[in-house]
Amino acid sequence: MKSLSQCAAERILIIDGAMGTMIQRYKLEEADYRGERFKDYHLDVKGNNDLLNLTQPQIIEAIHREYLEAGADIIETNTFSSTTIAMADYDMQALAFELNVAAAQIAKRAANDYTAKNPDKPRFVAGAIGPLNKTLSLSPDVNNPGFRSVTFDEVVTAYYEQIRGLHEGGVDILLIETIFDTLNSKAAIFAAKKYFRDIKQPELPIMISGTITDASGRTLSGQTLEAFYISVMHAKPFSVGLNCALGGEQMRPHVAELAQIAGCYVSCYPNAGLPNAFGEYDETPHDTACIIEDFAKEGFVNIVGGCCGTTPDHIRHIAQHVAKIAPRPLPVQETTLA
Repeated sequence: MKSLSQCAAERILIIDGAMGTMIQRYKLEEADYRGERFKDYHLDVKGNNDLLNLTQPQIIEAIHREYLEAGADIIETNTFSSTTIAMADYDMQALAFELNVAAAQIAKRAANDYTAKNPDKPRFVAGAIGPLNKTLSLSPDVNNPGFRSVTFDEVVTAYYEQIRGLHEGGVDILLIETIFDTLNSKAAIFAAKKYFRDIKQPELPIMISGTITDASGRTLSGQTLEAFYISVMHAKPFSVGLNCALGGEQMRPHVAELAQIAGCYVSCYPNAGLPNAFGEYDETPHDTACIIEDFAKEGFVNIVGGCCGTTPDHIRHIAQHVAKIAPRPLPVQETTLA
């Protein structure tokens, strides 16, 4: 079977679309989230999408299969919030490791089935590592800008447990995504490096994806895109890219800039446009695909897909639009000073 690197050298790879958008289509109620295991739980859990890895695994697997059927080469585990820190909102910190293992196994089962059907197009599972609901660079208290609700070591510990679960569950890639605070992402990178040192095994490829929040071209914690890239390049990532916050049209100048500076592969998976007044996304699969096709023709990207509001239809259109376009060539790195 071809490796991830071999596939990326041959063609533009397709990553899947939104998980939350697809879960919403099932119109699940509190009882559905609870399942039998948590039917008497002391807090409401509706909205805890990661819990569905345990209570409704068949739904999560069905969504993965829809994206694989649409042409995705890489599917993300349903683990965006599967850390002890994020799960504390539901008093479910103790489930973090189990959630990651289960999510990885669900996704891997679906990916393996599709790889077996067509060995020339292997499918890969990326362990989704979200940004957390606590940040290391920003204070939650406007009257005390020096205050932090979490420490670097606490963030590392939370990410370490998540990465251990994802790895034991069988993921092929670690995807540190939707980064709005680079210090949080550096804690995730440190946790990943430490984990693989501790178990004395080769590291998994790391994909890193930041979020530019507005037209300023900066992350929420104030970094420019170039500064963000320089801050994470020590990780020797497989890819660096952008996702979420913006639609493809608004993301274009930032993707173009990243393509110029990145010494690794570049990924881009935007939202389906900007949300409307009701918080919903109206951009059609065709429109999203045309925007990303332009990125591909300009030589900006190696990995493309969708974030909030995107569906298997969006991914299918994107895959069709970039199928015959060559991926962005990796730049030749100078190893000596001129």
